[in-house]
Amino acid sequence: MPVFTPDLALAAAALRHGSLVVFPTETFYGLGALATLPAALARLQAAKLRPEGKPLPLVASDPAMAFALWAGVSPAARRLAEAFWPGPLTLVAPAAPGLPGPLTPGGSVGVRVPGSELARELCRRAGGPVISTSANPSGGPPPASVEALDPGLLTRIDLVLDGGETPGGLPSTVVEVGPGGVRLVRAGAVPWDAVQEALRSPLPSRDG
Repeated sequence: MPVFTPDLALAAAALRHGSLVVFPTETFYGLGALATLPAALARLQAAKLRPEGKPLPLVASDPAMAFALWAGVSPAARRLAEAFWPGPLTLVAPAAPGLPGPLTPGGSVGVRVPGSELARELCRRAGGPVISTSANPSGGPPPASVEALDPGLLTRIDLVLDGGETPGGLPSTVVEVGPGGVRLVRAGAVPWDAVQEALRSPLPSRDG
């Protein structure tokens, strides 16, 4: 069985050493591994019973960490990041070279800066972006508390960062911002109408 702890430093150290960690986000609990460790990614896919080739979304501590995952940052991606990060909007864009294969099926990678301060700080202390797929076996319901975690999944992970009950609700909205334009991939907590409205709005001035 995994270690259950509220200790953020312990969870970040576990990620750096290749462990699988369950942690709270602004919606549900996520199952995480440090994105730069291919062996940990393979363990995560096996633990979740996840089909090969299905994308693994990431969370990052801030936009700079997120943008570094992409080959480039389009005006649409920057506009949506300004409007909705931190928050439950995952943006999918062409991946930067060198990322592990499981992160980039089709050549793209999805990332968000989460609304949960705890999740952002976990990425910061772990030293890089962290996988954040729902902490349930594929096809199961996402858990909003540590008590709701699947018993079978618990036998395959290393640590649970207990941050209390999460808000639940809808999962993050997933939007592709690629060369072909902006496309809704999965409806979720951020309404598609709000995404479209943000794209029509001018970017905030960076001159203060």
